[in-house]
Amino acid sequence: MFGIENYLGFILAAILLNLTPGTDSMYIITRSISQGQSAGLYSVLGITTGSLIHTLLASLGLSVLLASSPTAFMLVKYLGASYLCYLGFKMLTSKESFLIASSLPKDKDIIRQNKVDGWQIYQQGVLTNVFNPKVALFFIAFFPQFIDANYAYGMLSFLMLGLTFATTGFIWCSCLALLAARFSTRLRENPSIEAVLNRVSGVVFIGLGIKLLTEKG
Repeated sequence: MFGIENYLGFILAAILLNLTPGTDSMYIITRSISQGQSAGLYSVLGITTGSLIHTLLASLGLSVLLASSPTAFMLVKYLGASYLCYLGFKMLTSKESFLIASSLPKDKDIIRQNKVDGWQIYQQGVLTNVFNPKVALFFIAFFPQFIDANYAYGMLSFLMLGLTFATTGFIWCSCLALLAARFSTRLRENPSIEAVLNRVSGVVFIGLGIKLLTEKG
């Protein structure tokens, strides 16, 4: 469908990635705690917009590469697979001192602001996502794993995957913003929740990378 291989696998991997705590999750949680639910939802909209921008940039660049040189595109896929293995290894070996739970504000540090500047929070959410080089690298590494190099309309494939990823991310981040106070409290009290998510994601990414690296043709 639209040159996408293993679309269900992509959806499952995207959901797992969204569930794994990262910079975006931390931004949404801290905004929601310090300024309330509305601020958290504005943050979600900003981060989702950033994901769509990354999707567009990745679609334009990689689809041109696919059309001009399938061999170069396959090289990008293999480099991306290696990068996924690297990310997975980092997740499996991450120490608790580097987890987001240790960086969340304590209850005594929470100061609610009655007035919420939605536009400013939205802009900051966009910038937080767009200027995160790890997000750009991940899009370039992740998307090609599910694209048929022989499909004539590669950009359409990238856009479909990008919209799917943005949709799953929007749903999860919205839930996170609505439940931020409770979620962050549990995360502070039990950092092992984040550690488990990192381990599971690490195994999935390494498995995905190894699968591609060992494929023939």
